[in-house]
Amino acid sequence: MASHQDAAFLHGIDQLERIQESLITVSRPTGPDGLLVGHPAVRVRNASPRGQTTLVGGIPVTTAARTVVDLARTTPYRSGVVAADSALHRRLASKAQLEAVIAGCARWPGVGRARRVVEFSDGRSESPFESIARVAFRDGGLPPPELQVWVGGDAGPVGRADFLWREHGTIAEADGALKYADPDRARQQLRRDADLREAGFEVVHFGWAELTLAPSQVIHAIRAAFARAATLRAGDLARRRSA
Repeated sequence: MASHQDAAFLHGIDQLERIQESLITVSRPTGPDGLLVGHPAVRVRNASPRGQTTLVGGIPVTTAARTVVDLARTTPYRSGVVAADSALHRRLASKAQLEAVIAGCARWPGVGRARRVVEFSDGRSESPFESIARVAFRDGGLPPPELQVWVGGDAGPVGRADFLWREHGTIAEADGALKYADPDRARQQLRRDADLREAGFEVVHFGWAELTLAPSQVIHAIRAAFARAATLRAGDLARRRSA
C-alpha cells in the first residue's frame, strides 16, 4: 500500500518538503526495506499496518493517522508537526487516533520523536507556515501562544490573530506571499493593525523568509514587543495611581 509521503499526498495532508515525483514510497507487512530502481523508483518499507489501511480513489494506502505517525517517525521534527497539524485541522485524524497508532508502534524506530510531534500538534494551525512558526517559537523559548483568537477592544472584535500572547499584550501575524499583493487588502491590514494598537496590543508581522532564514530575528522582534507592552502597561498603571 502507498505510505509515508505518497499516502500523505493522496490524503491531502500538507507536507513541508515537496514530494519527489521520481520516487514512490510503499509499505508491506514483511520483508526488508529496499529501493527498486526504475522510473519512478520505489522505496519499499517494512511497516506492518496492523489493519491501519484504507482506500483513497481505489488505491490502498495507510490511514491518515498511521501516515502522520510514519512521517513523524522518519522526517525532521518540524516536518512531522506540519503533517500532524494538517491532518488534525482537516479532520482527517484525531489526537486520539494518532495516540492509538503511537501506542501500537511503541518499539518502532523514531517513535519517540513521533510521540513528541503528536503531543505538540494542534489542529488550529491553518497552514505549514503557522506550524513551523510554532516550532520556532518553542525553540526560541517563547511561551506557547493562543492560536486563531478573536481580539479587539471595548468596541468589540477587531480581527482574528494568528498568535496571541495575552499576558504580554502581543499579537504575531504570519504573512503569506499574497497578503499584501492587493493594495486594498494591504490598506485594510494597516487599519486593522492601528485598531489593534489602539486596543492596547503590540503587533508583530513576519514572513516565510524571515522565519526560515533568520528565526532568531523573529523571536527578538516578539520579545521586543513583549517589553514595549510591559512598559506601556506600567505607564498606564502609574497614571491611574497618580490620578
